[in-house]
Amino acid sequence: MRILAIDTALDLCSACVLDDAAEAPLAQESMALARGHAEALLPLVERVMARVEGGFESLERIAVTVGPGSYTGLRVGLSAARALGLALAKPVVGVTTLSALLTPLLAANHEGTLAAAIDARHGAVYLLALSAGAGIVVPPAHITVEEAAERLSAGPVTLVGSGAPALAAALQARSVPATIADTAGPDIVSVASLGQVADPAQALPRPMYLRGPDAQPQDHARLARR
Repeated sequence: MRILAIDTALDLCSACVLDDAAEAPLAQESMALARGHAEALLPLVERVMARVEGGFESLERIAVTVGPGSYTGLRVGLSAARALGLALAKPVVGVTTLSALLTPLLAANHEGTLAAAIDARHGAVYLLALSAGAGIVVPPAHITVEEAAERLSAGPVTLVGSGAPALAAALQARSVPATIADTAGPDIVSVASLGQVADPAQALPRPMYLRGPDAQPQDHARLARR
């Protein structure tokens, strides 16, 4: 299966074409980008596809990260993936950012608990934790760093993601062994690999926010109706 993967969920803008008949990605590109995904994504995708024999018509599926992550970034990636899927008449699947972060750790067969933690600000993280023996230790959740440390107190823990430093410090304060594997965003090749095995009927290209928006209606300032 040949798949185009797109990621704009966090501080990267990435695209990759993966073919399960090839030993390495056919083409890929990533750029660090805190904002401006809307302007950067489509030119980046075009550059990646220009290096692939057969171009867009050779694709069989499209994968896109669905979050958690930046509200604006997620909408950019999802809109582009859906538009390409519609234009090419190809299925589009969603891949969670947390799962993509954990994929390299799972492939490396780390012992203990593996946790993906994304900085959600205000002392909180988006968290997913797995264990070879226990399966899912913490399902995808938006929780405080202290609550995350409490739920991972069995240790040892290998961490990945932008929230890893804060969570590692909280774990070490509890004398729980914690190792940081990486603090970068998800590897776009991992997004593509997960997209290849995803079930289009289940892995829908819909945003996963895990929390409500920061902005709230200002009901107290509403003018009375006449």
